[in-house]
Amino acid sequence: MTSAPSPTTGETAVDSLEAALNEELEVHEAVAFVIAGTRLDPTIQYCELALEESATVDEADDPTRITGGDHGPQPVGRSRERFALAFDGDAWYAERSASASSHPANALAMKLADSSGPGTVLAPRHIPHDSALYLEEAGFELASSAVVSRIRATKTEREVDRIASAQAAATAGVRRGGTALSSAAIDDETLVLEGEPLTPARLRRLVDEGIVSAGGFPEANTVVNPDPEHNPSTLEEQAGPSSAADPLRAGEPIVVQTAPRGPGDYHGGLTRTFVVDGDGGRERRAHVGVTQSFRSAAAMLTADSESVTAVEADLEAEVRAFGFEESDAVQTRVSGVGLEPVEPPLEGGDQIEPRSVVRLESAVRIDDGSWLRIADVLVKPDGEQRAAYLEGPSRSLEPAAMGDR
Repeated sequence: MTSAPSPTTGETAVDSLEAALNEELEVHEAVAFVIAGTRLDPTIQYCELALEESATVDEADDPTRITGGDHGPQPVGRSRERFALAFDGDAWYAERSASASSHPANALAMKLADSSGPGTVLAPRHIPHDSALYLEEAGFELASSAVVSRIRATKTEREVDRIASAQAAATAGVRRGGTALSSAAIDDETLVLEGEPLTPARLRRLVDEGIVSAGGFPEANTVVNPDPEHNPSTLEEQAGPSSAADPLRAGEPIVVQTAPRGPGDYHGGLTRTFVVDGDGGRERRAHVGVTQSFRSAAAMLTADSESVTAVEADLEAEVRAFGFEESDAVQTRVSGVGLEPVEPPLEGGDQIEPRSVVRLESAVRIDDGSWLRIADVLVKPDGEQRAAYLEGPSRSLEPAAMGDR
């Protein structure tokens, strides 16, 4: 895998966002776009991160009115402080409060009413009910808009850099896990590390330690041996044959799946499968089919824009070409990745357009209790550049290969 090309040529996130918002305001004859919630809301995060690129707060004039400049707003951290942001086609307004006695949407609604008068304001469907009531009390009529979700489906160069940082942390974690597996001894087919059985829960903790050491945040997204529906097998309270307490075994596929958040708040997405002391057979054939599917998908997305359904079907066809004909033997998943581990393009008909960043996964059922899974993040750039995967660890089934690039 190689470093992915830049998807943009100088356009910033706020340029893209404001252009899309202005178009949406014009179409709906609306006076402003409004969003309210906590800092954990991805729409709030996206707007604030976009504004960091080119906005400043003129405190001498109005500490809540954001206008163009060279310095971004100060980071506010990942708190539960409440926020309300608005864009009126010309400038941004921002209100925030950590006090239960004041609501930022109320203050924002009054400022908008003074500035623009009554009219329609656009808001995401998930805007909190109390925030909507404050806007209505100020004389505004609300209309739903998914404009920010749509614009988030494509990424600027800076966003790709942040995803790449998260992917680097994911790579460090998976390599840490691979190193542990390659160092493990085998005792009656059980993997033993430093004199203790190596369990899924212990391996997950080692992967998370590698992520943290590389500056990432696991966010409870690391899973060892997920089931076919991607439910984790490593929760401490689980019981049964695939629980966190049962030691990992030689000769069986061991899946490590992670989606850490990087220091820039964006996520990565990485899955690798290891086999310690394997004897080839079905997993080797599955591995060839899965790795071939990633080459095919990259070529497909270089040639044209495609739907999520089309790319999932191409991944599946490439794997099935290696003899996996059972209807439930192959799984493929394609989705966007960014401020959320899974985000648009996501639905089957969503288009993977230029400047999209997507997580691709192919999986093959090896037997009734195990799967071989691999997932990587691919960038589809503008222009004639090839779609390419962000740099990650080796896709080899051999844990010792994790040191290879």
